[in-house]
Amino acid sequence: MLERQVRIFRNGRNQAVRIPRSFELLGNEAILRNEGDRLVLEPLPKQSLFEVLHSWKGSSENFPEVTDSLPEPVELRHAGTVLSARHQYPF
Repeated sequence: MLERQVRIFRNGRNQAVRIPRSFELLGNEAILRNEGDRLVLEPLPKQSLFEVLHSWKGSSENFPEVTDSLPEPVELRHAGTVLSARHQYPF
């Protein structure tokens, strides 16, 4: 286990500690908790896509009704092969 002595200092009304580069955490947020007489600092776990989408609030903006129809399919040519929307693309 890595261990290093660090200084505790004041930052305004908060007590703070500089985290050495060898202990650097990923991201911009972390969880801090007490475990008995210890302080434990760990990176905030990444949210799943489901959790992110679930946390979004609905928009109060009213969007106009879309009345445009879909465009007609277009054939593409690749190396002499005609590709359509139903074709399995070789690339």
